[in-house]
Formats: sequence, C-alpha cells, structure tokens
Amino acid sequence: MRQIREVLRQKWGLGLSNRRISDSCGVSRPTVAEYLRRAKAAGLSWPLSSELDDAELERKLFPPPPSIPAKECAVPDWSVVHAESKRKGVTMALLWDEYKAANPEGFQYSWFCEHYRRWLGKVDVVMRQNHRAGEKLFVDYAGQTMPIIDKSTGEAVAAQIFVAVLGASNFTYAEATWTQALPDWTGLVRTSVHSNTWGRCRKSWCPTILNRGCIWRIATSRN
Repeated sequence: MRQIREVLRQKWGLGLSNRRISDSCGVSRPTVAEYLRRAKAAGLSWPLSSELDDAELERKLFPPPPSIPAKECAVPDWSVVHAESKRKGVTMALLWDEYKAANPEGFQYSWFCEHYRRWLGKVDVVMRQNHRAGEKLFVDYAGQTMPIIDKSTGEAVAAQIFVAVLGASNFTYAEATWTQALPDWTGLVRTSVHSNTWGRCRKSWCPTILNRGCIWRIATSRN
C-alpha cells in the first residue's frame, strides 16, 4: 500500500508523468495506470484522508469480487477462444481480458485457462512429448518482428527475434538480429547452445520448420 500511496502522491500531488512515476517507484507503466484507474474509480483524491489506513485503502482499490454461484457465470465459447488463440499476437491473457470485459462477473484467469485446456484435451488429437530436463533446446525465429528506431534518421527497422527454449523448464533465451540469413541463424544457434545461461544442459538442439536447419545431435564435452 505504501507504493500505491507514493504513486498517487507523485501523480496527483506532484503532477509527474506515468513514465517518471514508473521509473521512480520501480513498477511498470501499466501498473501505474492501473493504480490510478482504480483510485479514480474508488473516488479518491489527493491528499488522502488521514483516517484512510492501509486496510481500508486496499479494500477500496481491490474490492472482493461479488459472490455469484458458478452456474450463473457465463462460460466462454471455447471454439471461439481456440480459433482466436491461433491468431498472431493473441495470448490467453488477452482472450481472458476480452471475456472479462464482456462478463465482469465471469470466471477468473486460472479457471479460464484450466477449463480451456480441458476442452482442448477433448477435441484435439495431440502427441504428448515428455522432455527430460536439459536434454533438448528448441530454437526458431518468432513470427513477429520488433521495431528498432534509428536515432539518426528516426526510421523504424524491423528486427528479427530469435528464441531458444528448453523443453522441460521453458527457460528461454532471446536475441534480436537484422535478418534471418544463414550467418545470423548459425551464429545465434551457436551462441544459444553454448550460452552460460543454461549451465550444464542441452544435449541436442532442435530447429522447427526452417528449411535451412535440420535436427542433429551436439556432443557435449563438459564433464
């Protein structure tokens, strides 16, 4: 609560921007914006009342959800959720946000994800893969690029995002390059395989659907 009080003080008392508040308080800008939204919705103003203790402030900003029987909560159309999840850039968090916007009294995120997985398990025929810790490193370029601004020209240049993920832990290594050309690709694979990030791991690395790559074993020389 002390951090929230400081956010409100800097915004309403000092008139600072959300960016400066984010840097000062060590929280993300979306978090700053969310604190301010909740405070405004709760009818708070600066300075806060001296009678408003931390417990009361928390109750005003984060009121408990209404107690509604589960059978009365709207159940998502999982086929629609599944179709939307295949679109580029769409995450489960985004789909849940849209569900909650349409159904404010609906189920929470953990329920949403769990029941989607249950539904998916009934309709999808999948091959389960068991990953041993540190055995395989899966590598590929992400489908989306990231714009990098050239300070001298102001031009936005698309950077390619390379991602390497350990199968068992989902521990991730990412790096940006200007192209997906073979020198960039091989250099990134070499860097990710031998990175100190993993420690004594990865007996093999597995590229996905890149026609310039194939799966082969990498013998590890570390004891």
